[in-house]
This record gives sequence, C-alpha cells and structure tokens, in this order.
Amino acid sequence: MHSEPPEVVSLHLENMSENPLPDAQILPATARDYKEVMSISKGIYCGADPLPSRYHEWLADPKREMFVAKSEGKVVGFMSFLLVDDGTTAVAEALRVAPWMRGRGIAGAIQQFSLDFLRSNYPGATRIRFSGTSETPPTIMSRCRKVHSKSLISVVIPYEQMEEKIKLLEGRLEGVGGRRLPVALSPSEVLRLFEDPCTTERLLPKGLLIQSWFPLSTHRSNLELLRQRGVVWLYSQPSASISEICTGTHDSPYTPQEPSAPIPLSLPISSSLPNPSIVSHTSCGFLSLGTPPFPVPLGDGMCRFDIDLFGTDPVSAQSHVLHQLIEMQRVLPAGGGAVCYLFAETSLFPELNQFCQGLEPFYKVIEQHVLEIEV
Repeated sequence: MHSEPPEVVSLHLENMSENPLPDAQILPATARDYKEVMSISKGIYCGADPLPSRYHEWLADPKREMFVAKSEGKVVGFMSFLLVDDGTTAVAEALRVAPWMRGRGIAGAIQQFSLDFLRSNYPGATRIRFSGTSETPPTIMSRCRKVHSKSLISVVIPYEQMEEKIKLLEGRLEGVGGRRLPVALSPSEVLRLFEDPCTTERLLPKGLLIQSWFPLSTHRSNLELLRQRGVVWLYSQPSASISEICTGTHDSPYTPQEPSAPIPLSLPISSSLPNPSIVSHTSCGFLSLGTPPFPVPLGDGMCRFDIDLFGTDPVSAQSHVLHQLIEMQRVLPAGGGAVCYLFAETSLFPELNQFCQGLEPFYKVIEQHVLEIEV
C-alpha cells in the first residue's frame, strides 16, 4: 500500500540556479493535478508521451509514488517512481519540468526529494534505476552508473499504410533461411524460460529485462507485473527457415489469426497447441516483448507500440519485429495508426535500420541508456 502522504516540503531555490525562484513546494500528485501536469508535458517524445494515458492508472498503483513541484500554486515539475525487484529497487519515470522553468533547479529539487522520501519510507530499496538517452544532461550522467545501453529505432505507420508496410517487411524476409517462427509464450512458459541460466546470461546482458523505458530484473514479481500489463512475449530458436515463416508452412505452435479476429490484450497461450514444451534448454534463441498499443497525444487515432528485442541474431530480430507488428495490427483501434519504438542490442542497429527503410522515421534519439544510483 501507499505509505502515509509526505508532508509538503518547501524549497528555496535561489542557491540552486542563476535564476532565483519564489518558494516552491513538492507534494504528492493527485487527480486534480492532471491537467496542469499535461500542460507542462506538451511536445514530450514528439507527441508520443505515455503519461496522458497512464496518469490515473499510476495513481491507483499501491507500489507507485508520484510527486509534483509547485511554484506560486502552479505545477512546474513532476516525477514518479515504482517499487520493483520485490521492493529492493525504485524505477524512476516521467521526470519533467515546465519549459519556462527549466534551468532553475526544479529537476534537482524533485529528484532529491524523491530520494529522501525513498530512504525514509522504503528502507528495503537499495537503488534507483531509470532510462536516459544521449540527450540526458551530463550532470545527471556523472552522478549515475551506466548499467547498459541499447539502440532505439522509431517509425510512424499511418493507418492507411499499415498493410503496405507490413507486406514490405514480409518481402524483405523472403529467401532468408535458418530461423524458426516465433511462438507466443504463456505466463507459465515465461517463468520456465527464466529458470534457464542461459536466458539471463546471453539474452539479457547485465541481467536486465528492459521493457520499453522500464528496466527490470527477472524477479518473479516483475514477470507478474509485465503479465498484468498485457505484454506479448514471442520466443524463437534458430532452426527452421524464414521462407517457412513467410509462407506459413512450418509446423509451429504459433498460429497467426485473421486480422479481423478479436484478440484480448493478454498473453497468448501456446501450451494447448502441439509441442507445449517450446522452451529448449539447449539454445537461448531470441525473445521479444510487445507492449499493447495505447493512445498518445498525436491525434488522428494514433497509438504507440513498443517492441523490445533480446538476442543478437539479426534475422531473428527482423522476424520478431514483423510478427509483433502483425500482433499489434490486430488490436489497434479501427482506423488507428501507430508510432513504433524498437529497442535492440547495439550490434543489431545496422541490420534493423536497413530492415526499416521505407518506414517514416519518427524520433531522432537512437540510444537508450540504463542508469543506476545507490540509495
């Protein structure tokens, strides 16, 4: 459950920047702050900001804390963190400062307050982890330990181009051999997958399961968290040919459905199909996670869809991107397009970037850094 609300903290920020501020306050975020938080968030992620559709859901999460900074009664900053790894890690998310207040000490103040609050209220938490980019300020980078880095590719696919672009990617896989069609993992199969030391040693550098911008360990509580979020898990082993994947002739537990078939936003289950023991202990294969698409402020029914790739085989990576997009297309709202983010090991960037040629680039950032600080 949430701990008792912290007392309102007043901060005098004159010594924290060149531009003195009146006294500022940091206090728990509420539903009433939603509009003001959204007003300081315009343009974040070029309009693909997840916070508008997550804010009220986050407020209801007993493992999450959310804070706002206010100056003269108006919201000028926001930050959130979620307890993961069975309570030993706090993942910080959605730090933002009003554009007209940047460079005046707000970010540092709300970060320090969150750190002090964590120490006082969650003594079992030993670290704070968060994701940054090449645009993360050097002052923040210098205070943190960089745990891992991945490449980031983002593209936008309008509704009217969806079929065309998926067919384009399908064509690029034709004639490439040596990989098995991805299968959809059930929750029990996900647990079995991470019982194999090979998974964390080879598929997950640094032992991190990074879902979108959210870095996690493979603790069972985190896997349950991802199950609740409706993440789609696809897994493949290097064996059958890609030509079989494209033509659908391979005898696989994964059976694509017609696009018109309604698909619930939950993990597909393959165990009821032939060969339920799909997780082999002789090969680490390739893994991908697909986040259920969610609306973003871009308008025109646009949704955001994140694909996280784990492994270093370029052909498997391309196959997973294609099949995650097929899954995504089936659950998109009618008439909706998508902004797609691909997160992959840096060694895969050249092949994936070439694979995505012909799709409209979206976000200029191409690096993701996982950062960590001890509490």
